[in-house]
Amino acid sequence: MSLSRRAWIVAASVGAVEALKDQVGLCRWNYPLKSLAQHTKNNMRSYSQAKKLSSSIIAKNEKAEQSEESLRKVMYLSCWGPN
Repeated sequence: MSLSRRAWIVAASVGAVEALKDQVGLCRWNYPLKSLAQHTKNNMRSYSQAKKLSSSIIAKNEKAEQSEESLRKVMYLSCWGPN
């Protein structure tokens, strides 16, 4: 292959790649940054939701323990308290 033919092939390839980059938008700098930001935002939302869910579960467990302790006291007083 001659040198000028190779140069034309390279130039056509570069032109095709640049046209696809502009058309699809995948190779632009802002696309990876936006994608990373969106991924981070989605994961942070999931993390905050999980944190809220775990804190509500902890609160429910504490409430259940308190009500169980109250029931124990009532049962103890009804069995062993003054008649």
